Amino acid sequence: MLLRGFVMAGTRMNMTEGPLLKKLLIYALPVLATGVLQFLYNSADTIVVGRFAEDGETALAAVGSTGSLTALITGLFIGLAVGANVSISHAFGAGREDSVKDIVHTSVSLSFLLGIVISVFGFVTAPSLLGLMGVPETVIGKSVLYMRIIFLGMPAQMAYNYGAAVLNARGDTKHPFYFLLFSGAVNVCLNLFFVMVCNMDVAGVALATIASQYLSAFLILRLLTKFDDCCKLDIKHLYIRRDKLLKIIKIGVPAGIQGCLFSVSNVLIQSSINSFGAPTMAGNTAAANIDGIIYIAMNSFYHAALAFTGQNAGALKYDRIKKICGMCTAMVVVFGVIIGGVCYLLGPQLLSLFGIEGSVETSESMRVGMLRLTMLGLPYFLCGMMEVMSGMLRGLGASFVSATVSLLGSCALRVVWIYTVFEQYRQLEVLYFSYSATWIITTLAHFTCFVIILSRRIKAAKKAEVDI
Repeated sequence: MLLRGFVMAGTRMNMTEGPLLKKLLIYALPVLATGVLQFLYNSADTIVVGRFAEDGETALAAVGSTGSLTALITGLFIGLAVGANVSISHAFGAGREDSVKDIVHTSVSLSFLLGIVISVFGFVTAPSLLGLMGVPETVIGKSVLYMRIIFLGMPAQMAYNYGAAVLNARGDTKHPFYFLLFSGAVNVCLNLFFVMVCNMDVAGVALATIASQYLSAFLILRLLTKFDDCCKLDIKHLYIRRDKLLKIIKIGVPAGIQGCLFSVSNVLIQSSINSFGAPTMAGNTAAANIDGIIYIAMNSFYHAALAFTGQNAGALKYDRIKKICGMCTAMVVVFGVIIGGVCYLLGPQLLSLFGIEGSVETSESMRVGMLRLTMLGLPYFLCGMMEVMSGMLRGLGASFVSATVSLLGSCALRVVWIYTVFEQYRQLEVLYFSYSATWIITTLAHFTCFVIILSRRIKAAKKAEVDI
């Protein structure tokens, strides 16, 4: 009965007409709320092990050491969900509902196949990959165990991401929020039960996470089967359309490569952080979870820029795309400054949630945590501007351009920074500064490409009108 109510409440949003600012907020705010829930969902692991595990600092470092590596392995395949989102948005904008149906079934079928492949690969390679990252001997045993269990949940994570991509392209951002609200609560309860009652530390929080992932995947796929329009999923008759798959790959692979490239640089940064020892790893992990809240807010406007640009590009409404760019950029700056400032001001209290105690003067973990919040959290709106411009390019279908710019303007520069400047001055401040510098450079490059590509699309559309 509850699910039926959700289905009836879900409506498609026409992003090509009507008040733009209002619709952007209606779309983005549930995405933001969903992201916060997903953050809490993931942070529950670190909070619970940091505060309640027998050796909290080691367990916290173990959980934190796997994040960038997991993102690297899954980045390419999750990026394909962006291809599904943009493909569906273009089809909606052009009024091609038969294409939407084919893309939905192709996307979900692809998610099942990729989930199984990633799960097996991550489980088998976890020990060697974590060893290459330089995870300390005191931590690596727990890191391998946590990572292996997490990868058993990859089929569910892929299914959820691809299902959410379908809903986001449809303009429905509320249902993912509802489902994560429920599954996230289950995750927290299971975390506490496995760690506090069963004394399972990292294994317990990992099992709680994948149980919640399978629950959210079930709910979102179940919802898709209940629709009565072109987004309806027939789970018993899944199929892959070659032409739709190729379009998803064309848009999604560059987006996935971009995510992987960011993850490569983050893996190198995490490896550099690992060299400072467990207290530094623990402080960085806790602060990374906190500035994750800021990134979530930024990323919600990336998704809005992606979907709205996609539908309007399909409808050839390029003047509206200019307004989308300006509004999303303005909102990302406002939200970034406010949320970043609040996280910094409440830094010590937030870090204590992860078991980081003491002051900046007495605790190395606290010092590192506050340093990260200062150098990454406060200027995080710069990352938001970069994300919005990337979403604008992908919405136009220029996913390869976005990936190339990110490779050169952000990822490559970070790698160069690590092996040159950081190698010469091995301080965390030097390492963290690479983020802000590359955010600014990449944003400017993205914006330049966006202006050029949009101008070409407008000229092509006008020429087509004259020819007709």
